[in-house]
Amino acid sequence: MEFAGALRQAIRGSGLTLERIRHRLARRGVSVSVATLSYWQRGRSRPRSRPVVAALEEILQVPAGTLTGLLDEPPGPGGAAGRGAAGSGDRADRARAAADLWPDPELYARVVGQLDRSADHRLDRLSAHDVYRLDAARRPRSLSVREVLRAAGDDADRVVCVHTVAPAADADGAPRAVLTGLRYCRAGRIRAEGGLMAFELVLDRVLSAGETAVVEYELVLPADGPPAVDYRRRFARPVRDYLSVVRFHQEMIPARCYGFFQESCDAPRERLGELWIGASGSAHIAAGAVRRGVLGVEWEWD
Repeated sequence: MEFAGALRQAIRGSGLTLERIRHRLARRGVSVSVATLSYWQRGRSRPRSRPVVAALEEILQVPAGTLTGLLDEPPGPGGAAGRGAAGSGDRADRARAAADLWPDPELYARVVGQLDRSADHRLDRLSAHDVYRLDAARRPRSLSVREVLRAAGDDADRVVCVHTVAPAADADGAPRAVLTGLRYCRAGRIRAEGGLMAFELVLDRVLSAGETAVVEYELVLPADGPPAVDYRRRFARPVRDYLSVVRFHQEMIPARCYGFFQESCDAPRERLGELWIGASGSAHIAAGAVRRGVLGVEWEWD
């Protein structure tokens, strides 16, 4: 079934009007007009953002993938998304696709290439939850991460994580972030260069197909880093559930906050709507069935 037909069927089954759907999307920080929803169900246009369509699936109470599965897959280097076995060519394609999500693909390939990523294609990301904290000078101070993984094949024993952090002022530009707060895993090799930090997390045990694991860690960021205007997570592989929380200092709350999505690092940002900053001084964006791309939160100061 084509996307427009599936969306029409889901809307009819939900009993919701387009205005009610628009309102429920807005409550999730996603701004979509009634006219746009109408165009989508009539096939006059198609959504570009998978997180928005995943939110629609939840609102319309249809199984995950009912609508997102009908969106065009992001093209690979050859022009079509690969679905075959994970051979050496596929792994190379995935590495190139992942590098496209970073500002400096060569730096990414060089840093990540020093780590053991052999288990990556055997691990599915069930969920990822980030908490990004800023201080009173608008500078990022820490990032806490929890991920739930499930083995899609045997002998998966580690996962590689990659983050951008403020580089040092000296010549080598190595980030000064400290990896700490590890739970349910231990640190393997750590590599850092030019504002990029990558590391292996060795799991508590070697997983067989179908088994799950949880990893938690924290990056303590340098106190003299530059002020931040956004936080983003790059997804080279799908994740079923993603939550990003940005906690601002009570003395320094931004004027406005938005969610955004990008297909790749060089693609234009698509704003997903304004996010509410609560009494706790935090804003968040939640998304299901993120396939690939850059999802994040941005804010504007007075």
